[in-house]
Amino acid sequence: MSAVGEVFIDISVVLGQSTMPIHQLLKMGRGAVIELDAKESEPVIILANGRPIARGEVVLSGEHIAVSVTELLFGKDR
Repeated sequence: MSAVGEVFIDISVVLGQSTMPIHQLLKMGRGAVIELDAKESEPVIILANGRPIARGEVVLSGEHIAVSVTELLFGKDR
């Protein structure tokens, strides 16, 4: 088990998605806002090395933004 504990994985959280023309993306600057297709109350998807592993909700933890895991997706159709 100790060897497994030394393996690092990349964790990402998907808040939502958006599609836009490349010219619009290239014109964006500091402070630009990209609207996503998700609502504030919708769950986020948690990825491990780019693969969905769980769903969760965004929470505040002191001064930090965090994600609370609400559902594991292991063994389910993702």
